[in-house]
Parts: sequence; C-alpha cells; structure tokens
Amino acid sequence: MDALEDQEWLDGVATRMRTTVRTLPLGRGRDVLRGLWLGHPLHPALVQLPIGSWSSAAILDLLPGESRAARRLVAVGLVAAAPAALAGWVDWAEQRPRQSRVGLVHAAANLAAVVSYAASLTARTKGRPVLGRVLGFGGLTVATVGGVLGGHLAYRQAAGVNHAEAVPVLVEPGWHRVGTLDDFPVGVPVRRMTGEVALVVVRDEEGALNALADRCSHMDGPLHEGKVLENCIECPWHGSRFRLSDGATLQGPATAPQPSFECRIAPDGAVEVRLAQL
Repeated sequence: MDALEDQEWLDGVATRMRTTVRTLPLGRGRDVLRGLWLGHPLHPALVQLPIGSWSSAAILDLLPGESRAARRLVAVGLVAAAPAALAGWVDWAEQRPRQSRVGLVHAAANLAAVVSYAASLTARTKGRPVLGRVLGFGGLTVATVGGVLGGHLAYRQAAGVNHAEAVPVLVEPGWHRVGTLDDFPVGVPVRRMTGEVALVVVRDEEGALNALADRCSHMDGPLHEGKVLENCIECPWHGSRFRLSDGATLQGPATAPQPSFECRIAPDGAVEVRLAQL
C-alpha cells in the first residue's frame, strides 16, 4: 500500500480524470452524491448494495437449485454499482495526490469486478452456469481487493473523514481571549489561536463577531485565507462553504460542519470566544 502511494506516474492519469469528473454537469446533485445532506460521505453506504448482492450471489452459487436467484443478485449488483461509482469519483476528484493514486487503483479494481460480473451475467443468461459462477467468484475476488484499497483510503489516508473532529476535545472549557475589537476589520477573516486550536474570526457589517475552527473539516484547508461570501466563508483549497453563524456546511466537498465558537466583548474590551454549546 505504501509503495502504491508513491507511484507518481499515476498523476498524469489522475489529472485527466479529475478534469473529466469536475466538468460533469451534476449541478446540485454533486453535493447529494458527496453526502452533504447526510453529514458524511455517501459512497461507503452506496457500495453496500453491490457488494452485498454479489456476496449473496456467491453463497447461492454454492447451493443447488439457486441459479436463478444468484443471477438476479448479480444483475442487482451491476445496477447498484453505477451510483456507487459516481459518488466515489466525485469524492476522489478532490483528494490529495497520494490519496488519488490509491483511489485510481481502487477504481480500476472495481471496474474489473463490474466487467467480470457483466460477463458472468451474460454467461448465465446464455445457459453456461459453470462459467458464470467462475466469473462471479473472480469478480468478487477483485471487488474484495478494491474494498481493501478503499479501507486504506479511509482509515490510513483519512480520505473523507472529518478533519475537525478533534477540535471540541482540544479546546479547553470556558472563555478565551483572542484580541480586541480593533484586531478584526469588518469582512476580513483573521486567524487567532486558543490553546492548540486555530480559529478564524470574522466581524460582519453590523459589528457582530463569528468564529469557527480555522482548519477545514474536509482536508484541513486554512479558512482564514478564504473568501467571505453572503455570511459564509469559503475554503481556498476546494471551495467548501460554511455558515459563519454556526459552522453549518452549505457547499461541499466538505460534509461535516465546522466547529463554531460563541463570541463576546469582555468589560475591558477584549474579544473572548468559547466553544459553542451543543
């Protein structure tokens, strides 16, 4: 797996594929496929249907008299593979180079599985059940390899995870001083620290202060370098947008909300923040 991450020759292919995926006319469907409405990536949930169907077909292939049911399950898996793959490609298009290299091989393994199962279904339909079973077992083997690569992406390379999850653990309870009101020009994102956690503080036109964790939940992008647009802040790396008032994610590729902080002006004029109470 580590060696696969180092295969720089895959970057050329990744660049072309990334351009293709980003230009697909998906509209708001792109955030639906990302899982913005769900709060975490949708792709891992969608893959359960094809993998479950094909695994069940493999079990039925070992039993007598179950060829029709196995054939139907193979067909269900092929149909379900399409939306799962599309969601995966949408996520993949915003990944780092080392992640995208593994992701390409992950996709290639899954494509090989789809081809194998399509051939298996064809063989079964034409009355060649033995060949159909062999191709099915081959497809399941390759799909398993693809699943292992997907696990490496998620658990080793942290693709799709919430990179801001640790913020509530790292921030000490109570109020923390981050400057004075003059330190925060209207509409300008300003980076401040509270303990080990970086914050981005934005003062709106009405004088109200909003503070969010500075590192984007998608891939740690520096929000203080982003744009303030319509009461939101946009990550400069991948364009995720978070509502300043509460950190809600309004546009992907981020799916998790951004930790937010309450702000107040202390009697001595200092600006103080504390983690928003859930």
